Amino acid sequence: MSTNLANYNNSWYRPGTPFKRLCWYLVNLLIFKNSFIHSYQFKVFLLRIFGAKAGSNLVIKPNVNIKYPWFLEIGDNTWIGEKVWIDNLGKVSIGKNVCLSQGVMLLSGNHDYTKPTFDLVIKEIILEDGVWIGAGSILVGGVICKDHSVLSAGSVATQTLERMSIYRGNPAVKIKERKFED
Repeated sequence: MSTNLANYNNSWYRPGTPFKRLCWYLVNLLIFKNSFIHSYQFKVFLLRIFGAKAGSNLVIKPNVNIKYPWFLEIGDNTWIGEKVWIDNLGKVSIGKNVCLSQGVMLLSGNHDYTKPTFDLVIKEIILEDGVWIGAGSILVGGVICKDHSVLSAGSVATQTLERMSIYRGNPAVKIKERKFED
């Protein structure tokens, strides 16, 4: 047996009406992925209009790409850096005081490589309070970053990150405990 993409079928996946998706596509392109729009409050307002649960005091830098805001939750005081890509085919939950550094990718969708039809697989991503995701890192569906965990720059998280722990590498492995100094 071999992969046969001619038989690929994800017609079961309906992430919103075509009109809703088109409207968001235009807003995302003109406002979020734009280098010249810097108003955080305006971006948060638009996210809420499109169904995101967005807290207060959010920082959303330029060139951010969000697939479907109606599958997005963001807590208070969270920072989303430049060129972050939230490819949320399914729910992505981002807690309070979280930092997504520039170029981070959150990928809630994937494909089942064990099936010749390469079926679409969607899994939730959860970032609990105080998490820091380093620049250029990737998180795949099903990952939970427990409170105050850290994923070092350029790393790939494929499993749960323990609370107050620092991870590095591809795949990311725990390298030490996170400690706060007074």
